[in-house]
Amino acid sequence: MYFIIVQLVAAIVLLLWAVRMVRTAVERAYAAELKRTLGRAERSRFGAAAIGMALAIALQSSTAVAALAANFAGGGLISVATGLALMLGAYLGSAFVASILSFDLSLFTAPLIIIGGLLFLRGNERRTKQVGRMVLGIAFVLLSLEMVSEATAPWRDSDVLGVVVGYLRGDLWTSFAVAALITWLSYSSVASVLVIITFGTAGLIPIEIAAAFLLGANLGGTLIAFGMTRGGDVRARRIAAGALVMRGGAALLCLILLQVSQIHQSGLPGTVGQQASLLHILFNLGVLLAGLPLVRVIERLMAMIIKDLPLPGQSDIARLRRTALVADPQGNIDASLASATRELLRMSEMVEVMLQPVMEIVRSGDKAAIRRVKDLEPEVDGANRAIKLFLTRLNWDNMDADQARRASDLSTFAISLEQAGDIVARQLLRVADQKSERRIAFSAQGWQELTDLHARVLANMQLALNVLVSEDAESARQLVAEKDEVGLMERASMEKHFARLRSGDPNSFETSELHLETMHALRRINSLLTGIAYSILSEQGELLPTKLVADKL
Repeated sequence: MYFIIVQLVAAIVLLLWAVRMVRTAVERAYAAELKRTLGRAERSRFGAAAIGMALAIALQSSTAVAALAANFAGGGLISVATGLALMLGAYLGSAFVASILSFDLSLFTAPLIIIGGLLFLRGNERRTKQVGRMVLGIAFVLLSLEMVSEATAPWRDSDVLGVVVGYLRGDLWTSFAVAALITWLSYSSVASVLVIITFGTAGLIPIEIAAAFLLGANLGGTLIAFGMTRGGDVRARRIAAGALVMRGGAALLCLILLQVSQIHQSGLPGTVGQQASLLHILFNLGVLLAGLPLVRVIERLMAMIIKDLPLPGQSDIARLRRTALVADPQGNIDASLASATRELLRMSEMVEVMLQPVMEIVRSGDKAAIRRVKDLEPEVDGANRAIKLFLTRLNWDNMDADQARRASDLSTFAISLEQAGDIVARQLLRVADQKSERRIAFSAQGWQELTDLHARVLANMQLALNVLVSEDAESARQLVAEKDEVGLMERASMEKHFARLRSGDPNSFETSELHLETMHALRRINSLLTGIAYSILSEQGELLPTKLVADKL
């Protein structure tokens, strides 16, 4: 019995790790694409639900979609109603993932391990390695499910199991609560559902207990997002709370119906595992169909329950004011450079707080939000001055070449961040003021182009910070490639904008100057952020000395 329990626990741990492995690989390989896709969710509720479902299938996690939605909502990029539609779609997407993985795919385990291992070990590109990691993660999911099935095989004729099943059959609330708690603790509803389906397939539990477990797992998965946003932005908390009301409330209602119905006589096809998989999909499909028409109502309800934070946001500013420059600049050079790097990350967080909500500010003209962003500009300027002063006080005579290069890079990036903050405060906020004063609106196509560009720049900012910390050459190459992509996006948007002008679009005429200024400002911010990549690539000999054609004479 001891070895059976150890094998079962090991299989579940492997399953949790494998699901997380797939999610991490997809996020690292396609972070920019995921964020751009999420940025399009504001177009319609049905479109948002479809995007949420697609993202959950790609990431194999509704929790990851919840984190992305919370991040976008916190920056004002999506509304609470859109976030709720995203979450409802994501829950259905994760149900499909669990259903697909629950099939007997053991024949694919070995080929997937070989393919994933070769891609990860032999791949030269960063994205290729992450695809290999993703394939390996899927293989390990299948392997862990085989281990669960093998570990539970001796239990099928156990007297103890008969006693436990008999008790749970008469107390479905206990089954519901245990599954909710385990799902919340494991931080993965997909993994919990897969274990429940595997138990059902192995004949360990009847359909009524499996259904109670599944309802509890659905509640637990919703609690994960609710706990994740606690203490975060008020809009993110409203999305998580609204999802809890809809999905959690539906789970409780279905549990009550389960107690008064005879589900084992429902005539569902297949094994208990297949029936459980079908019920899981039907439950989340029902929540989606019933919930989509109600997202605006839930948004207003959550606004009444979860109040807005005080407008000045002094607590956030006070937190960002705490400097990380604590090391003695005349002491250990590596420790001092690490201290300067931490301060740069703090400075970049302030710039991100300024940049993230700027498109929502442009759309709404919110004066209080404009003041909050402007309040951070002097803090960014002060951080830039402090970093430069700190670095100049280092003992440069005792630095080796790598340390001197690193100090120079940190100083240059601090200047770039300060300039990016200036562009947000002095150009983009001016666009917001002018748009509000003139009472004009961008065309639908033009606004979509601007928000897509903004989402791309935000994603590149995260990549730039990764390059700053890791000094990874592959990430630096990706950052340079992203700079070129942003340039192409700007040119394409300009061409479309001029085409709208030629067609006589009145909104494009009224906002032409503001549209072009916003595009140019975002492209300049992106260029400043991607500058850190050039030093790293130059140091490794991966940059040409000039782009000019050599003299042929």
